[in-house]
This record gives sequence, C-alpha cells and structure tokens, in this order.
Amino acid sequence: MATGEANDPLACILTLIIRTGYKERVTYFTGYLQKSNNDASASTFGQLLREEDMKLGFHGATTMTADLQTDVVASAHAGFKGLEVWVAKPSKLDRFLADHSLADLKALFQDNHVAPMTLNAISFIAFRGEEFGGIKDQCRKLCEIAQAIGCPAVAVVASPTPTWETTWETIVEEHVAALQELSDIARGYGIKLPFEFLGFGWCSVRTPRGAQEIIQKTNRDNVGMVFDAAHFYAGGGLLSEIEHLDPNSIYMFHLDDLEDTCKEAITDGTRLLPGLGVIPLDEICARLKGIGYDGPCTVETFR
Repeated sequence: MATGEANDPLACILTLIIRTGYKERVTYFTGYLQKSNNDASASTFGQLLREEDMKLGFHGATTMTADLQTDVVASAHAGFKGLEVWVAKPSKLDRFLADHSLADLKALFQDNHVAPMTLNAISFIAFRGEEFGGIKDQCRKLCEIAQAIGCPAVAVVASPTPTWETTWETIVEEHVAALQELSDIARGYGIKLPFEFLGFGWCSVRTPRGAQEIIQKTNRDNVGMVFDAAHFYAGGGLLSEIEHLDPNSIYMFHLDDLEDTCKEAITDGTRLLPGLGVIPLDEICARLKGIGYDGPCTVETFR
C-alpha cells in the first residue's frame, strides 16, 4: 500500500476491499465491476447501479472516525460520484467549518469532482415540544450551508415513539406538522427534505408505506423519502410495498446489508457491506427499478 493511502483511512478501507476476495461481491458499488449490463450472470443489483443516470455516492456515516476532507478525497479516489455529509453529532461538517470557510468547503467538493448529495441528518423532528425551535434553527443553518455549496438536500429523520399508547394518527399528525414547518424554511433556500423512516422497534415510522402516508399528507413538493435497505428489512417492510411507491418522491436510496440475526437484535452495529448479508438486495433493486426509480444511491454501513 502506498504511503499516501496509509495516511488516508477511507482510502485504506476501499483499497483493501478492491484487493480482497470480496471483489466480485462488492466492487459493483465502487465502480470497478467490468461485467457488461448484458451479462446474464450479473445481478439486478449490479445492473441498477451501473445505469448511467444512477448517481452512486458514499455516506460519511460509513467512516465515522474519518474527517470530511478524507471522506471527499477518498470517495473521489474510489470512483464515487457524490457524498452524503455526516452532520449529526459528532458533526464532520462542524469540525471542518471550525477552521475553514464555506468557500473552502465548496472548493473541496469541486476540486475532487464529488457532488455533495445531502447534509445528513436532522434527527427526530417530531414530538419535540419546546425543543422544536432548535430543530428549526438547525434546519435553517444547514439549508444555508447546503445552498452555499450546491447541495440539493438536508435529510430529516423520524422520531422515537413517545409511549406505547401513542396512536398512528398522532404519529402522522406530529410528523406532518413538523415537516410542513421545516419545508417552509427549506423552500426559501431551494432545498429538498428527504424524510427517513427507521426500522428499529423504538421508532414511530418504520416502513416506506408509513413514510409515504406522512409525505403525501405533508403535501409539499420539496419533501420526499429516504429508502434505506437496512431499515426496510429491519422494520418488516414488504417487497410489495415498493410497487406502490411514487419514484418521484424517493430522494435517496441507502444501500447496505445486515448480519443474520433476529430483527429485534438489528442495530447500526449489525450492518454489513452490500452483498455480504441477508437483505434481498437484488429483489429490492429490481422493484425500485421497476417503478422507475433512477435517483441517487449511497453506501451507508455505520461500521
């Protein structure tokens, strides 16, 4: 391994992936797979990711200990077209801006030919009470940064269920109200809000069907969905649900896999690189492609 690679944690990880026996299973998402789209042995998963209009990116949550500059440079080195910037605590964005300007950040992306795809994420937007003012302030700040660097979206995340007695109707009402207020803020900056459901048992919105109901009732053209394969599987989402989704309302597809555990044991710590776990990624990708989804896709493993 070259000296430069040794000083770059993400580059080390990606280089090792490419050089190991996992190559045939995982390099389709790093851009190194050489099989033709017409190769009968190629999976639907691989075919979808090789579509020219599918922007394939990396997610900063996959390399939590690396800084933002490392994420951008190594993503470019590996052939990714974009990067989701990790802004939840500990925020890579805040650390970078502590001693750099927004102009520096924009130049970092431009110089490496990597597009900022989202600022990810504002967590737990509903059931916040008096704390919601801080959520709005965070949204305003991130939208201002996103606009300045040419990033189209700021992701927002569903909240934990307050109590076991909380009804679905209340969950929908709370999230719709929060999304509408945040949508008004984001609209002023020309920014979209991808809304992410979480498959964990404690989350109030666990499936794409539930997220779509909330998005439809929010009724704003800058609010859509993050479809995360791991959360879809963990939350018990049905493959048949995908056929009823509006592809135009899916703003981001998170690509990841999971260890073979009971669903109650699933955490971010049980995630795997795509193709190494139990999630039916071929079928999920085939169905997304079947409804006409050809939007961005990022690799997010949290470990």
